[in-house]
Amino acid sequence: MKSSIASVRKRLAIFAMSVLVLFVPVLVHAQQTGSKLEGTIVDVQGKAVVSALVAVTNDSTGAARTTRTDTGGLYSFDGIPAGKYTVTVTASGFATLTKTGVVITDGQSIELPLKVNITSVAEMVTVNSGIDSIAAQSAPSGGFIEERSAQSLVSNTYIENFTSPIADFGEIVQVVPGAFSTSTDGVGLGQSKTYFRGFQDGDYDIDFDGIPFYDTNTPTHHSWAFFPSQWIGGVDFDRSPGSASTIGPAPFGGSIHLLSKPLTNEQDIRGTASYGTWNTKLYDGAYNSGNFGLFGLPKKSNLFIDVHRMSSDGYQSFNFNDRTGGTLLYQYSFSPKTVLTGFAGVIQLNANTPNISSTRCMLYGVPADGSYSCALSSSNPALLPYTGAGIKFLMTNNSDPVAWFDYQYNSYHVPTDFEYVGIKTELGHNWVLEVKPYTYNYDNGEKYDNATPITEATTVNGSNTYDGLKINPCNVQVVKKGIAALPCAIDKYNSYRKYGETAVVSQSSTFGTLRAGLWYEWADTNRHQYPSDPLNNWADQPLPKFNESFWTNSYQPFAEYEFHLTPKFNVTAGTKFSAFTMNVLHHADDGATVGPLTCASTTAACPATVTNTGSFTAWLPSLDLNYRVRNDWSVYAQVATGSIVPPSAVYDYYQTPTAAVPNPQLTTPPKQQKSTTYQAGTVIKLQKVTLDADFYRIRFQNTYSAVEDTTAGDTNLGDTVYFLQPSSITQGVEFEANFVLTRGLSFYLNGTADNAYYSGSLNAGTIAAPYIQKAPGGLWVASTPTDTEDQGLTYQSHGLDLGFYNKRVGEQRVDNGQYHNQAIIPTFNTVNSFINYTIRNRSIFDQTKIRLSANNLLDSHNIQSLSLAGSPSTVTIPGTTTTDMFNTNGPTAINGGDTPGLMAGRSFAVTVTFGFAPRER
Repeated sequence: MKSSIASVRKRLAIFAMSVLVLFVPVLVHAQQTGSKLEGTIVDVQGKAVVSALVAVTNDSTGAARTTRTDTGGLYSFDGIPAGKYTVTVTASGFATLTKTGVVITDGQSIELPLKVNITSVAEMVTVNSGIDSIAAQSAPSGGFIEERSAQSLVSNTYIENFTSPIADFGEIVQVVPGAFSTSTDGVGLGQSKTYFRGFQDGDYDIDFDGIPFYDTNTPTHHSWAFFPSQWIGGVDFDRSPGSASTIGPAPFGGSIHLLSKPLTNEQDIRGTASYGTWNTKLYDGAYNSGNFGLFGLPKKSNLFIDVHRMSSDGYQSFNFNDRTGGTLLYQYSFSPKTVLTGFAGVIQLNANTPNISSTRCMLYGVPADGSYSCALSSSNPALLPYTGAGIKFLMTNNSDPVAWFDYQYNSYHVPTDFEYVGIKTELGHNWVLEVKPYTYNYDNGEKYDNATPITEATTVNGSNTYDGLKINPCNVQVVKKGIAALPCAIDKYNSYRKYGETAVVSQSSTFGTLRAGLWYEWADTNRHQYPSDPLNNWADQPLPKFNESFWTNSYQPFAEYEFHLTPKFNVTAGTKFSAFTMNVLHHADDGATVGPLTCASTTAACPATVTNTGSFTAWLPSLDLNYRVRNDWSVYAQVATGSIVPPSAVYDYYQTPTAAVPNPQLTTPPKQQKSTTYQAGTVIKLQKVTLDADFYRIRFQNTYSAVEDTTAGDTNLGDTVYFLQPSSITQGVEFEANFVLTRGLSFYLNGTADNAYYSGSLNAGTIAAPYIQKAPGGLWVASTPTDTEDQGLTYQSHGLDLGFYNKRVGEQRVDNGQYHNQAIIPTFNTVNSFINYTIRNRSIFDQTKIRLSANNLLDSHNIQSLSLAGSPSTVTIPGTTTTDMFNTNGPTAINGGDTPGLMAGRSFAVTVTFGFAPRER
């Protein structure tokens, strides 16, 4: 019986197991309904496209899923219901690819490889096949595998976490190898100036979303009046003239490409409040719409809006400023192949920034060793405006009536606006067209002190003054009542409006990529400076220092072809034609610019104006190559030429009219400055180490000097003739590297070593022999450090971001008008630190961030720039018997009237960014 029961149990067990075996596949199939879609995304050369966004949308229901490609360009979707789908691929730097009519049946596994094409050259800068590596993601700055010159991409993460909340682009780019910026009133609180490779502001281009912006009288930039950090989503810094497709007025030393904020797929709102040293306040509101559609229409729109207000007393005494700004970035997709982008930004800037700088005597007083004199007159109290807070200075107190008056009448009002509309469309057969018409305006109304340097022997209204200081006769009048009014201030105006367009067409194939296009710009400028009397309702004197209007036209057609010689070897060759015209109308002045336009005789009609015109052209070829040793390692080489449009100052001359020439003009326009750059480098993007290094050699012509044609019998007798000054040669090595030490902890390091010297001959000052004096050997190019270094230690994990950065700038030489290296700016360094905590819990307060930032943590007050006052005099170095004008023990002991620019003191800021995101996110 027991045997029979056991036999039945055994048979039931076998039956149950059989049923289970039969039904498991059915159950599994029931749980895994749907299909699998996968494939690899590559470019036209077959290279994997990393981190491309792949979207799969059901044509019937509109339901969509997204994913990103991995390091091999692979994407994969599991569990896709049966249906008809549209697959869309978007990747930074590539044209959007759309595959329609993809039919998926239940239980099917589909492999769908796709190929994308590179679009406009402006977007190419963000293509980075190694960006997925841990080291590349955590690096504040670095090159990219496809680069063809020395470029550094400054990440949006660095901008948002490891810069001051009021930083401008000058502060942002300091992390780039060799670049350093100076600002004497504090970060973001005045005009910063950026230098690299021996180039200063005006020797390189800056553009925003591919549109060049610059002043019309000289291609310099206003860092605090355009594009605050709240509008910047990244920076590509190209330290070379670039390729033929690099447009702008000064593709001479390099290009700083500012990129707008990236649009997001999700909706959120950010509100920021910040308070810092010197009563610095910032209020900012930002809104990202995510993809949306109105009135039930498809979600084809995306919008970013930012408004902010910043105010600060500034580091320097009586140098307050405030700024109000707003920006809007909108994108609409007519179809997957045609996208409209619109941008508008408006700034209103008000400041008390002076037009003068504090002298060494103002800042330091009389040194104990008596190496220079700041002797004060007992009959004239010292006027020491705009000195650094916390630095030794001689101003009595802030209630001083002289200081109060000075504080009141220095004013600076600058409204600006910048707008563009961009259309990008795929034309078929891998052709892509992108067009961006734009306009922008700068309007500077300024009234300021007209202080001038005077010596101890000078008297003002019968009273002795003091050596090396700057004094304003208006202030003397306030102290000495009853003195007649003097035109002791300046009423200044500088305004321009520009209209332009950039157009780029590209076509990609297996053989290579063609890029061709045109940049055109027209500008209308009005400028004047009138000596004025603020004590008499700002009455201007009859004749100005200058009063002019001018109109400029810029044309730059270009073409280049990137040959894909092999899947790993690209060679790009091209050229652009740089054409620039200027028409200047001068009104009569007091002699500072063109003069009173006197008559040839008492009977001749006196001209009211004088006009000058000039045209400047240059061919600028380039050749570069990139060889991919491995997917994460490339080498490149480049030779490129650049030029600078001449400043309007080359027309500031006047020739006395004669009966034969009643209205003389500039008969010999100067040539454009040109440069030639040779460089080679390598980029390595390993998982935990990145390295970008390069060597460069640059020969560039220096700016203009002028002589008068005094050659007897010359038809151009009396003309002002401009010559390019002798060339400079700068060469050196640069590198930047990022090391992942452990999870979340990284160490960033960059460095440069330069050898920069003048070559050629000096201008002898005559037409017949303009270059007869050889430049002395060994003279260093001014404002070029011997070396620079930047070290950064960061920790980024679980919403906590810690950063510590130290920027060191080596010795620089200073010239006093010519190549004499009369002084040295000693080495200085800046230490900044940052602590941030971000809430990341996908709640309604997702991305709320608390920030503590410190700039110049060590409170250094070193000299970072220096302007010399007159001829230097040798002094005895304290404690030695050596006479040397290069004293670096403390302030450089040359002249009490020198105007050093000091580092702004230590500053802190506490910032809270409140995040708000819809719950359905």
